[in-house]
Amino acid sequence: MLLGITGLSTSIVFIGGLLGGIGLILGLAFLTTARRTGTDRTMALAGVVTSAIAVVVSVLAAIVFVWYANRTQECYQPDSFQQYTQCVHEQFTGD
Repeated sequence: MLLGITGLSTSIVFIGGLLGGIGLILGLAFLTTARRTGTDRTMALAGVVTSAIAVVVSVLAAIVFVWYANRTQECYQPDSFQQYTQCVHEQFTGD
């Protein structure tokens, strides 16, 4: 569960996808172990859910990042930040 929560909190910077993936694997392994031994599965289930959400958020963040970079690729060589923001505004509004 700790990897799932950490992965979820860092998923916007793509590290969370890796941590979430590890947490997902470990959570699923513990779920199968808990099923065999008959112990409580609540923490393992919570870990699997938070880890899965972290992976999904990381994938969505990567898609948005690639989309934004593709949409604004003409704006990457500005002379100032003001020119960059103006170029990005023009790319999204079509002015």
